[in-house]
Amino acid sequence: MSITQTAPVSSGALWAGRVLSTVIVLFMIFDGTIKLPPLDIVTQTMVQLGWPADPNVARMLGIMGLISTALYALPRTSVLGAILLTAYMGGAIATKVRVDSPLFSHTLFGVYLGIILWAGLFLRDPKLRALIPLTR
Repeated sequence: MSITQTAPVSSGALWAGRVLSTVIVLFMIFDGTIKLPPLDIVTQTMVQLGWPADPNVARMLGIMGLISTALYALPRTSVLGAILLTAYMGGAIATKVRVDSPLFSHTLFGVYLGIILWAGLFLRDPKLRALIPLTR
């Protein structure tokens, strides 16, 4: 089956994908918006992670996360958004590795989010399922 001939999405898969994607979108909206003012707890945490205590750095990270999230939420740009969010999570993982954070609770949190965001997109996008078939 080619990408232009996609199998219909079952109602259950579509809703599961929407729920998973909504979890990611809501989490990333929260993550991005707390970096915009930025809150004191944000800059304090950034210093602990080896980032400068510069509010502009926090804002830049928040804006990048929010733009990537908006792209992920829009069906026409969802794959681009997923790629950008995956890169964003990779930066978070690298930061956690660098400061020797606990592996399963902190360092791999970005991996967990990445799995959820790609699973949500996979379940709601028939073109992606045709491109990456899990079964033949």
